[in-house]
Amino acid sequence: MSQTEADPILLSLFAARFMAVAETMGRSLQQTSISTNIKERLDFSCALFSPNGDLVANAPHLPVHLGSMSFAVRYQIERAKSGEPIEDGDVILANHPAAGGSHLPDITCITPVFEERGKDLIFFTASRGHHADIGGILPGSMPPTSKTLFEEGAQIKSFKLVRKGKYDRDGLVRLMSEEPAKYEGCSGTRCFRDVESDLHAQIAANRKGVQLIQMLVDEWSLETVQRYMTAIRDNAALAVRNLLRDVAKRNGTELWARDYMDDGSPIELRVTIDTEKGSAVFDFEGTGPEVQGNHNCPRSVSHSAIIYCLRSMVSNDIPLNQGCLEPIEVKIPKGSLLDPSDSAAVVGGNVLTSQRITDVVLKAFKAAAASQGDCNNLTFGLGGRKPDGTHVEGFGYYETIAGGSGAGPDWHGTSGVHTHMTNTRITDPEIMERRYPLVLRQFALRDDSAGAGKYRGGEGVIRDIEFLMPDMQVSILSERRVYRPYGLEGGQSAACGKNLWIKQRRQADGDVIEDDEEENTRPRTINLGAKTTTKMGRLDRIVIHTPGGGGWGTPDNEDAAQQDGARDRTYGGHRGSLVERQSAQLGA
Repeated sequence: MSQTEADPILLSLFAARFMAVAETMGRSLQQTSISTNIKERLDFSCALFSPNGDLVANAPHLPVHLGSMSFAVRYQIERAKSGEPIEDGDVILANHPAAGGSHLPDITCITPVFEERGKDLIFFTASRGHHADIGGILPGSMPPTSKTLFEEGAQIKSFKLVRKGKYDRDGLVRLMSEEPAKYEGCSGTRCFRDVESDLHAQIAANRKGVQLIQMLVDEWSLETVQRYMTAIRDNAALAVRNLLRDVAKRNGTELWARDYMDDGSPIELRVTIDTEKGSAVFDFEGTGPEVQGNHNCPRSVSHSAIIYCLRSMVSNDIPLNQGCLEPIEVKIPKGSLLDPSDSAAVVGGNVLTSQRITDVVLKAFKAAAASQGDCNNLTFGLGGRKPDGTHVEGFGYYETIAGGSGAGPDWHGTSGVHTHMTNTRITDPEIMERRYPLVLRQFALRDDSAGAGKYRGGEGVIRDIEFLMPDMQVSILSERRVYRPYGLEGGQSAACGKNLWIKQRRQADGDVIEDDEEENTRPRTINLGAKTTTKMGRLDRIVIHTPGGGGWGTPDNEDAAQQDGARDRTYGGHRGSLVERQSAQLGA
């Protein structure tokens, strides 16, 4: 065997070793973090990158992070060419969309890996975690009404939190607590302790990755490690080329799809496949312009959606890496919803628009009906900057809520799961009620929310939360409240979601009036719409009904009779992680 030829056994071994590095980083981050968002919901991702910023390997964390993190690493590489160099012992923070970020609460921590016996930069390790409050106009830093980026919290394009091994706490306080509060109506982080502790966990996770990579190089030599890093990427590219050729045989070389955000903004995609080269152009010409709202989507997130869809459609067991995008050219109109200006609000683009891009790509490839198309983002909290300028320490809570997945050519959708771009858990009721002043009144599947078909979509869920403290600032940022998740090939659309406020009637002093139907003192039910924020009183409730998934194929009588049973078989009793769902399905 020649020096340049990859041994298939070693190819598999190195793919597993690279993956193990990222997975070990993830376990370290989960174990050492303190926030509910990272420790319990697992809203983080860890990955390994080449010296030029290409994605080498990732753990099966959040798809919306993994395709876009390479943009963040490359931004720091380019910045270092004309400015301060990246050195051993540095740890760089970034969250700005112009610097490869997804939305501001997702803070990326980047650590260079140098050869232990030299000064050559050989890899990068990186972790991205969603921090539940980084300041801005509302607790939770996911404001449904934001129109500019500064309203969404702290902005960081490049900051060395650790410089040659020295930790800069003063700089972190300035960026997280002082800078966001300079904008009118905005606050710094409402819980600096949680942010700092979770960043410490990210630093430690990255450091663990550095150690494991250096051990791998010591064991196999740098030349061998980098040769197989390239071979793994080439293998992924070949798998995608073969996928594109197969799709062209079935569906032709011109694919097209369109869907709409709830405000009517179109997302349009035309895919042109070159069967000779095994390549494709993904052209989003026809997509709507940047909006005066926050579901603008950074360009890097669009790449996340594409790389996720391609990897999902490849039947081979290949790691998700930069090779998946090697045969792909992506065209996105400048100034559009998918490539907005640097100052545009983007907090919803990462969690709403990214889901719709995924649906559009899968629709173009005729791969699956629409899933819930949403993350159902709920935030609530207290504290922050007061009108008199004083700062009150408080908290911010954030969660995404599961829904139904779309059916496909030979499978039913799954009920009550996080779909596509999110792969987080939902917080356990016991932990949620222990840490926050609330009671979880109901968490159940939402009957009759799935799209019928030869293969049925998954059901959404109902999540009913009662607050035990007054003046709780509650925000909901959601989609699919107007346009239903569509079915394909004759399958029916699923139900839209809805967000309800069960508002108690109160006396002049604020005490709750006892519920009496005859006296007309029953609580009011108010439709909150898709995107809103309000202060809720003690014993008020927010009830979120999430969308289901679309059906696939026209059902015949026998199929229709089996629909309910199919739903039961596709729910494994798990809490929302796709990894847990797959394990449950295999067990069943």
